[in-house]
Amino acid sequence: MNVKVEKQENSKVVLEFTMQNEEFKKELNKAFKKNARYFNVPGFRIGKVPMAIVEKMYGEKALCELVVDEVADNEYKKALEENKLESVSQPHLEIKEIGKDKDLVYTIEFYERPEAKVKAYKGLEIEKIDVTVTDEDVEKEINKARDNNARIVSVEDEKLKENDISTIDFEGFVDGVAFEGGKGENYELTIGSGAFIPGFEEQLIGMSIGEEREITVKFPDDYHADNLAGKDAMFKVKLNAIQNKILPELDDEFVKDVSEFDTLDDYKKDVKEKLEIKKQEHAKHEKESKVIEKLLENTEVVIPDSMIEDEQENILKEYEQNMSAQGLNLDIYCKYMGTTKDAFKADLKPQAENNVKIGLAFEAIKKQENIEVTDTEIEAKIDELVEAYKNEQDDVSKLKEKYMKNENIKIYMKEKIELEKLWDLVIDSAVEK
Repeated sequence: MNVKVEKQENSKVVLEFTMQNEEFKKELNKAFKKNARYFNVPGFRIGKVPMAIVEKMYGEKALCELVVDEVADNEYKKALEENKLESVSQPHLEIKEIGKDKDLVYTIEFYERPEAKVKAYKGLEIEKIDVTVTDEDVEKEINKARDNNARIVSVEDEKLKENDISTIDFEGFVDGVAFEGGKGENYELTIGSGAFIPGFEEQLIGMSIGEEREITVKFPDDYHADNLAGKDAMFKVKLNAIQNKILPELDDEFVKDVSEFDTLDDYKKDVKEKLEIKKQEHAKHEKESKVIEKLLENTEVVIPDSMIEDEQENILKEYEQNMSAQGLNLDIYCKYMGTTKDAFKADLKPQAENNVKIGLAFEAIKKQENIEVTDTEIEAKIDELVEAYKNEQDDVSKLKEKYMKNENIKIYMKEKIELEKLWDLVIDSAVEK
């Protein structure tokens, strides 16, 4: 079988296979004998129907296509291996010429893994991330602790105000029609929490217990339910109860109740230190995100649709697994959010495209950098794997030996370490300005 490789634009590859007629006839005889039992012709025993009879009943082309069915898959895989090609799409086969007295000619089209061009990946400039913890930040954090330890007191003769806990009945209408999910009874809502759509809570301020009020709001344009996004709505609300929050005094006694410290100064110092650690951690993730954005801007590649679709499917499965672990169901979640599973998957396309693009960018960077991975580093990673998956009854040394003998695990660990080193190279060299 002769194979001609033609690489076209945007990672498309066309393989043209040609089998000379003499070889084709031999393969036709073999294919016919192998499939003879599938031809059922009255008057002949199963597997004993002559080829001429089959050709007469089913046609020459159908008979000859037995050869394609038998050889195409193996020849395709062989061509990929010999030409060092990696397919990232389903192959499309088209017969160009076929017949008992002709050469067999067919093509297989597919998309190979594209190569990205990365214009720059070292010293990428990003906006400096502020990690300063202010006195105001500390005060807000302490007030959260006070709020969590507040006494809740029911009141009768007061009007509803900011920070009160209201108990309400409500029902929402769009164009005069009640919409699904827009009704609630004895719902507890803290005024100023931002739990409802903008403008809702503010319009409840000043209500008295037993009072009914109609309020108008507009759903945000990016609201999760498409049928409500950007729509004007009217809510009928009845106030059933009001509760005040009485915050504890900010003194040493409060500090002793909520922490291991004895004085307010020591407590404030600890809160500030913890906030600094939290901000540093947040800044680290934000820096990584900004660097990735820059790397995407500097990467040029045309990605086959099949790669993006595969990544969408991978992300979707990850969502389903995570939800399942929490006892949730994606289909039910989508219904609750006013969408469908297909629409949810379609929304994952930008994320999937970025994931694939970043992966291809790192592949391109790897070819330019001399990244070395030692056996010691691989062994250390396998030690981590053993620690993560061992059971009480496992012999750790035997489990490690088992993993060390598994070449697939060692290759996976090597690639994982290479990626980590490339990631560190790009992130650590970034410049904050």
